[in-house]
Amino acid sequence: MAITLTVNAAERVKRFLNESGSTVGLRFGVKRTGCSGMAYVVDLARSIEPGDEVYESMGVKIVVDRESLSFLDGTEIDFSGEPMSESFRFSNPRQKTQCGCGESFGV
Repeated sequence: MAITLTVNAAERVKRFLNESGSTVGLRFGVKRTGCSGMAYVVDLARSIEPGDEVYESMGVKIVVDRESLSFLDGTEIDFSGEPMSESFRFSNPRQKTQCGCGESFGV
């Protein structure tokens, strides 16, 4: 499987990358938190570390640490830019539960 971006997400990430300067792509991972167990983490990747997996989608490198990969493999990242709220959205085939506030998920 792979991790992919929609057109909207790729356009937004490319703008972030162009504005930031010294980055190699998008860093995508998980952290343990919240009432459902895990939360998505999205940041700019400044380097590729040993143990990272790198995917490419729509001309953007997506860097994922090995520990997060088992929770994220197959995920599609989208971006929604509504007038009062901009956010990344995740379609994760491994996700089984989500907390009521939408901040954390479980597999």
